[in-house]
Amino acid sequence: MRTVLLLGRQCLRPHLRAGQCAAARSAFARASIPQSARNTFSSRSTGRIYTSLARTPPRPRFGGRTLLFASTALSPAAFVALSQQSNDEDERTGEQLMLEASRAELRSQVPKVIENSKGFRKGIYFFFENYVWEPLATGLRFVHLVIIFVPVIMTVPAIWIGNRVADRDNERRGTLWWYAFLVRSMERAGAAFIKLGQWAASRTDIFPTELCKYLSSLHSNAPAHSLHDTKRIVSRAFDGRKFDDIFDEFDEKPLGVGAIAQVYKAKLKRDLTAPVASDVDGPQNLRQVLKKNVGATLKSTPHRIPSTYVAVKVLHPHIEKVVRRDLRIMSFFAHVINAIPTMEWLSFPDEVKQFSEMMRLQLDLRIEGANLTIFRRNFKDRTTAWFPFPYNEYTTRQVLVEEFAHGIALEDLLQNGGGVYRKEIADEGLNAFLHMVLIDNFIHADLHPGNIMVRFYKPETPDIPHFKTKKTPEAVNNSTDVTEEVLQRLRPLKGRRREWDAELQRIDNEGYRPQLIFIDTGLVTELNEKNRANFLDLFKAVAEFDGYKSGHLMVERCRQPEAVIDKEVFALRMQHLVLGVKSRTFALGNIKIGDILNEVLSMVRNHHVRLEGDFVNVVLSILLLEGIGRQLDPDMDLFAGALPILRQLGTQSGRGMVRNADFSMLKVWVGLEARSWLRASVGSVSAASPSLLPIFDANTLQVEACVKYDLLSPNI
Repeated sequence: MRTVLLLGRQCLRPHLRAGQCAAARSAFARASIPQSARNTFSSRSTGRIYTSLARTPPRPRFGGRTLLFASTALSPAAFVALSQQSNDEDERTGEQLMLEASRAELRSQVPKVIENSKGFRKGIYFFFENYVWEPLATGLRFVHLVIIFVPVIMTVPAIWIGNRVADRDNERRGTLWWYAFLVRSMERAGAAFIKLGQWAASRTDIFPTELCKYLSSLHSNAPAHSLHDTKRIVSRAFDGRKFDDIFDEFDEKPLGVGAIAQVYKAKLKRDLTAPVASDVDGPQNLRQVLKKNVGATLKSTPHRIPSTYVAVKVLHPHIEKVVRRDLRIMSFFAHVINAIPTMEWLSFPDEVKQFSEMMRLQLDLRIEGANLTIFRRNFKDRTTAWFPFPYNEYTTRQVLVEEFAHGIALEDLLQNGGGVYRKEIADEGLNAFLHMVLIDNFIHADLHPGNIMVRFYKPETPDIPHFKTKKTPEAVNNSTDVTEEVLQRLRPLKGRRREWDAELQRIDNEGYRPQLIFIDTGLVTELNEKNRANFLDLFKAVAEFDGYKSGHLMVERCRQPEAVIDKEVFALRMQHLVLGVKSRTFALGNIKIGDILNEVLSMVRNHHVRLEGDFVNVVLSILLLEGIGRQLDPDMDLFAGALPILRQLGTQSGRGMVRNADFSMLKVWVGLEARSWLRASVGSVSAASPSLLPIFDANTLQVEACVKYDLLSPNI
């Protein structure tokens, strides 16, 4: 027992210094939020436009019943305010600011029975919690994990047994067996280790490709928590309102059960609903009305259809404490592994720290609600994507209430085919992602097919105030039913490819257009000022086709430049890779960016170049997106999709480029415009006069040769 206590205290030691003074943490939470935000966001009436139905305004949230020692409870709107703070001297991103405020609030939590007690009793509680109970619980959890993972460690020699399998990255059969055994053990270890495996599956810059494939198959076997717990937690989010007074309908069977939460479908009472898009739409001036009408006429802007159906996401009870103990144990062993010679380049303590941040972000659902609000604001004038409306005033640390997303899962379209919509859906996804990366610097970090849905809508008509009849509530409800009817026509046809395509063609003939819905926004990627500057410098070097400089920049600005193996060889390999890209960049065929990025990640792993996690997240998102897009549209062209974004960037930063004499972006822009023009010209000629196509092919080859050998714009 003494050994268990000592180990628990050792795991806790790095974390106790930050949590010894509840008053200091409370002060930090207050200092992290602007005064205006604290005054504004403490009331439930803020950030919420109520319906015209008469009802008594709700009581302020947490009034007289807070479980927190801090004087101010954080709302999702307060998190949005935190995320928008900008400080050039502060390297923290908006997500990191939100996480720090959330952790400061959590560390000052006390049981309700002593919330009004004197400081002495609270001091005793924190001492017992930090120095007795938590070390004991962490030590017992460590024993449990030892029982699970000792067999995995004992069977490591199996990786040297068996023949190599050529089509499995030349790995031995014993290695493949051990990978599968490791995955099964991580599933048994619980939520934190399942999430760890899923995160590690994305780090192909660190781990072997085959191991990442095995880890990507990890799924949660966690049992659903009881309906009683759900009702208790949800009622508390609605200020103690009786559960039956919250929902007209509530599906007691969860839609899905994950490692840390489960999701239900429900229908809110009418007096609790809000107009959809009230969080982003305010009074419109003439310019906004004209812009909206142009969008409706030319871009087929979809109408935001109100819905009282909601998705209710509820954290598993006590999951935060379980994950917190697992993270401490991971941190302890990361430092042990880092002390082994030749293992320093992996910098496991830093990786565990990054993973811990990712886990903690998902343990506060107010952060996900804030992310939804930010995404909706970023995309309010764009037609490519839609994000569910978050009911932020009912969202707490343990509960997220958001509009239910009606749509066909993208996985179904990948399996059954996109039919007549395949190119349109692929282009919309590419456009939305490039906007996130290049314009917003706010990127959905979990873009897999399970988190993307497709809805269908009919284009709305121009909004002419004096000539348009007012829509009745019945008309709005009928629109919702029509959308659901389209989905009902498609769902029975899963697995019947020919009938599926025919039905999609009929839906297209009836005037319906597709739109992507992004869900599960708990994780986003942002680049801080330093990383963004590094990213732009690297992009400039690549834009100038200077692969050697790109390689040196990656080495100089990685986490551990001294641990890199053969720096000069790495730079030369990057030069060879970039020259290969250069020879094909302006060709009329499509370039598979995924193959290029996979090669870069392989080089990074072999030469021990430790990249920042944010960079890797962006790269992996591009890989995933291109893979999804090419399944729908094999001819998808990432460069062609980037053109509209580059045009927008050019108009936004044109003066800065001229002032700083930086024309690298301009060269790429002009080159891609020329490439696009050549492709369109050849396509037109091939369709109108096939006999002239050989002449155009010859001229095209000459243009490609000029670009390849720097005859048009040589690099000096």
